[in-house]
Amino acid sequence: MDFNIESRNNRTVIQIQSEKLDTHIAPALKSELVLVSGKGEKNIILDLEKCQYCDSSGLSAILVANRLCKNAGGTFVLCGLNEAVERLITISQLDTVLTITRSVDDAEKMIS
Repeated sequence: MDFNIESRNNRTVIQIQSEKLDTHIAPALKSELVLVSGKGEKNIILDLEKCQYCDSSGLSAILVANRLCKNAGGTFVLCGLNEAVERLITISQLDTVLTITRSVDDAEKMIS
């Protein structure tokens, strides 16, 4: 499995287990996000700590998560970004749209 999904209190934490969030993983991640959201979960934390690379399909999956949470009146938090992924998000100007924290703990504090 390319990611772990864990429900905690009023949020779902999804940890990417692969070094790349790309066309091989993003479609499955999008499907999982839709399922999680469909179950009524509105707060999602996406942990990219193990992820070294992200392409446009990965960014698309991140934006799907953000939109699903926003539409449900919840919160989406992205965390654990390495330098390359953080740079991509900044270049794409998504740092102005997304809530980003250093760690899952910090993300959980924002939601609780």
